[in-house]
Amino acid sequence: MQRCNEQIRLSPIRLVDQENNQVGVISTDEALARARTAGLDLVEVAPNERPPVCRIMDFGKYKYSLKRKKKQKHHEQKLKEIRIRLKTGDHDREIKVNRAIKFLDAGDKVQFTLIFRGRERFHPELGQEILKGVLAGLGDKVKVERLPRSEGWRMTMVVTPVKH
Repeated sequence: MQRCNEQIRLSPIRLVDQENNQVGVISTDEALARARTAGLDLVEVAPNERPPVCRIMDFGKYKYSLKRKKKQKHHEQKLKEIRIRLKTGDHDREIKVNRAIKFLDAGDKVQFTLIFRGRERFHPELGQEILKGVLAGLGDKVKVERLPRSEGWRMTMVVTPVKH
């Protein structure tokens, strides 16, 4: 929680004005008066320093920009999963590959999970072929992070987008 204007009780403070110029160490009342004459707020930006650092700025704009930064940072790389079966048709697989391309364009990782049913499990080479076909469909847009690997009734492969 950042303190603003009258919430700042410590005095003296180190002041940075609205043009990012170091004013120096002054009393809190004088800094608050300067902020009022500029029509802005006095905001504590480094409360743990001695003396605490305060800046003259528009607090509403500052809070808005922090929220925007948090929202942009929030879209970190996520892992999306696409499930396929051995009996999934060629056209359906093509649709799933196109969906994976959209995920990769958004910057997300994609995990392809091939699910085996019944006796299909005893033919992992068929699963390898399908995942190789998926990889060929993705082309040079991806880098394989984890090669196809069998884990019981499923085979997984993880791909990440290539940075251009």
